[in-house]
Amino acid sequence: MKPRHHKLALFVWLALMLASVLVIVQTRFVADLSAFMPKVPSARQQMLIDQLRDGAIARIVLVGIEGGDAAERGRLSRLMVSELAHNPRFTSVQNGDGRVQQRDQQYFFANRYLLSPAVSSQRFSADGLRAAVQDTLDAMAGDAGLVVKKILPRDPSGETLQILDQFIGESQPNSSDDIWVSRDGKRAVLLLQLAESGLDTDAQAAALADVRQTFDRLPARHADTRLVMSGTSVLSVASRDTIKSEVERLATLGTVLVVALLLLVYRSLPLLLLGLIPVLSGALVGIASVSLGFGHVHGLTLGFGTTLIGEAVDYSIYLFIQRAGGNEPRHFWRTIRLGVLTSITGFAALMCSSFPGLSQLGLYSISGLVTAALVTRYILPGLMPARLNLRDLSGAGLLLQKSLDFLTRMRWAMAAALLAAVAVLLFNPQDIWNRQLNALSSISKEQNKLDAELRGDLGGNDMRYVASFSAPDQESALRLAERTRPVLRELARQRVIGGFHTPDELLPSLASQRARQAALPDAVEASRRLDRALDGMPLQADQLRGFLADVERSRSQPLLSRQSLQGSAASVLLDSMLIKRPNGYLVLMPLRPTGEGAQGDQIALDKVRAALERHQLGQVTVIDLLEETTAIFDSYTHEALVFSSLGSLAILLLLGLTCGWVQAVRVTIPLGCAVLCTVAIFDASGIQLTILHLVGLLLVVAIGSNYALFFANKQQLGNEVEQRQVEVSLVVANLATVTSFGLLGTSSVPVLSFIGSTVAIGALLALVFSAMMARIQPRAHHS
Repeated sequence: MKPRHHKLALFVWLALMLASVLVIVQTRFVADLSAFMPKVPSARQQMLIDQLRDGAIARIVLVGIEGGDAAERGRLSRLMVSELAHNPRFTSVQNGDGRVQQRDQQYFFANRYLLSPAVSSQRFSADGLRAAVQDTLDAMAGDAGLVVKKILPRDPSGETLQILDQFIGESQPNSSDDIWVSRDGKRAVLLLQLAESGLDTDAQAAALADVRQTFDRLPARHADTRLVMSGTSVLSVASRDTIKSEVERLATLGTVLVVALLLLVYRSLPLLLLGLIPVLSGALVGIASVSLGFGHVHGLTLGFGTTLIGEAVDYSIYLFIQRAGGNEPRHFWRTIRLGVLTSITGFAALMCSSFPGLSQLGLYSISGLVTAALVTRYILPGLMPARLNLRDLSGAGLLLQKSLDFLTRMRWAMAAALLAAVAVLLFNPQDIWNRQLNALSSISKEQNKLDAELRGDLGGNDMRYVASFSAPDQESALRLAERTRPVLRELARQRVIGGFHTPDELLPSLASQRARQAALPDAVEASRRLDRALDGMPLQADQLRGFLADVERSRSQPLLSRQSLQGSAASVLLDSMLIKRPNGYLVLMPLRPTGEGAQGDQIALDKVRAALERHQLGQVTVIDLLEETTAIFDSYTHEALVFSSLGSLAILLLLGLTCGWVQAVRVTIPLGCAVLCTVAIFDASGIQLTILHLVGLLLVVAIGSNYALFFANKQQLGNEVEQRQVEVSLVVANLATVTSFGLLGTSSVPVLSFIGSTVAIGALLALVFSAMMARIQPRAHHS
């Protein structure tokens, strides 16, 4: 390249790097499940996304205080509530304080005539009142006898019981000394509700940091006390932090190992630094491209970024070693160009995916690899010294030449490996694919165990089944919830479901509140009807003056609003079911299984859907969150397989058109064998494949295509010296790849370990099989 052209290329490269850095500085990095959600979701998939983003699952934080004695834990629990109550990052902070419970009880009791679904004109007729009072007297003989006796003078019609009936079967936390405690009493527990969306990981992290700092600042705290937290937000932040720390650690270790290897080969610090330029350039452009294309970068993509060193560093290795003699290899750039094109073709298939995770990986891979190749081609040659003072590799080259010649005579071993791989895949009864989305989770068993314990302590369920719909405003949402509740109540009576919650239990629509007020008789008429209702009963009207006064007050009291629940524990439940969105309201109604029989932990959703359809409630979507996430992951994997197959076919067509079909077959055979043998190794080891293994296999094809192309074109080189330089460069590049990816395979983060282990095994096999497919040529004898 002419000096003037090189200066222009250098200027363009520096400008691109600066622009990429400026984009990355402003990039938002996420680690939630959004990458695994479709771009255009179905109604049920959209409900799942909404639940993960805005539902109770996403915004609840479970807190435990351990250590010390019961008195100390109780003191710290109360101080935590006092400190966090006014923190704007939380909409609710609860620990079972009796005052909050009294506030809830006061809300339900004071507003019982607006809240009770039983209030109607018929119920407050003389006959209706007589039947209601009789039911209340009968309830005095049951488990709630003490409660009924206490409220009877002011609630003889039993409206409070009608409200409480909606919560029967709910598991409640244990209480001790007026605070919530664990089942074994050794942990004080609190329930926090975040103000921010479940997808805003940065806001969640800041809120969780506030909790930890508040606990650390508590006065006179015993040294042996400790804070534990869980919940979806806690696990999401922990997952992001784990990915971040692992990426930093492994990227550092991988760089050190590759640097050590290259120093051993180059014996030149300037060449080493030059060789890392394509890697850094590709990573920066890849991350910036994803940020510009998607508005954020997922941890999965960020983790994948550390693996770019495995292929991008190959380009400079090829360049330096093959130019060590001072001559430009005749077929070097042509082969590299074709290798990059095959990589682009393979990863372009991912960009067509309807899942953001795959699309991000495709865009990152293409932009990163193209940048690395262009930098190697147009930037490095102008920065390289006139003479490359590499160590003398002729001795290693001769030994390597003999080894590779031996491999070319061992093609039968490749055929045997291929047959063995096919046999393993055909006769191993294990399902080759893991269809659970949690297979990609980096959450430890200890964290999952703590999460289950805290949920059990707080009496929570796993929110597996949910009914949901959207509405343009709050009133419409509450009215539709009121239409849905009788259907769900009937399903509960039939034992199709074990229980449910709807937001109108806590906040009826304005229309229902007005109708219930209108159903209440005025003071004179209420007194007359009550006298008739009590005729012959063991109650006197004088004993129920409080009832008459409350009915009169309720007829004209202000209607309930969301603010009426402010500060109560019930507000958390309402907020989890009635969610304000920019374009309306989202309603999420949890359903409980019956807990009976062999299928007691499951709900027959077809029956629920059929019942809703019969009542013209088809707009209410009902899903099993576990089943839906599994179905999404299945479609995710299926789509990836389809696009990967199309990408492989496109690579074959590209090679056929550029190299000829005979040469294309010679290139693709070792790659296909490497992929099949890698899959068989995992299958024989009892390891089920995930979507990330599939991405790793694509990278095996991308990296291995360079090996296969060089070996296939080796005979076109003019002399054995050039051939030997090619072979040395391939082996050094393979060592760098296997080292960097093998290190990733040791990671505790599935995002990294699945890709790393796949590429390390596959790249090594691709090199060996590509050497076996090289044409056997007579070699000159060397003394």
